[in-house]
Amino acid sequence: MRCLLIEDDKPTAQFIGDGLRRSGCEVEICHDGGSGLSRATEASWDVIVLDRMLPGGIDGLDILAALRARDDATPVLILSALSSLDERVKGLRSGGDDYLTKPFGFDELQARIEALTRRRSPRDEAERLGVADLLLDTRARRAFRGGEPIPLQPREYQLLEYLLRHQGEVVTRKMLLSAVWGYHFDPETNVIDVQMSRLRNKIDKDGEVPLIQTLRGVGYTIRADG
Repeated sequence: MRCLLIEDDKPTAQFIGDGLRRSGCEVEICHDGGSGLSRATEASWDVIVLDRMLPGGIDGLDILAALRARDDATPVLILSALSSLDERVKGLRSGGDDYLTKPFGFDELQARIEALTRRRSPRDEAERLGVADLLLDTRARRAFRGGEPIPLQPREYQLLEYLLRHQGEVVTRKMLLSAVWGYHFDPETNVIDVQMSRLRNKIDKDGEVPLIQTLRGVGYTIRADG
């Protein structure tokens, strides 16, 4: 099981990380909101353990919002010293799957993680998205067209997954900024155009039916009918 732990208190992070590794988990640790957001959205995880209050201008709920905005259903266990009923409800309604208050016992943390990962169905574990002869294996985070693998950078993968999850729909620049970049870019930036151009060059090669369409002044869509 791959676990991303986002916790700014280093002794607490080490305590959790050591315990999960002893139980056979692969654990990666981030100590601030910025690096936590990057790793949460750039890689595939079986579960994320997320502290509410983080340094760096991005807190736990910001990370959670970015994940859910891009239709990422990775189970998230929120850790927090904020133990009031209102705070727990806020965390769960923001997209958290469970909420554990500090201080806590490791056995309870581990049991909650195990419960969260059991809830994922086999379909979630090996979900595939596709259009025409383009296939995206979301579990392995690999793309294929006509059976041939397509090497994608993390951001290119995120763009393609979002387009495929909204296949046939118009996806605006604002939607992409929110879902893929987590609200942290100026809408006037050309970062979307650059990344989309790179993705299109890999997906729609010469001689193949173009799948990614630009709707000038509106946004993008992916569909099989050109």
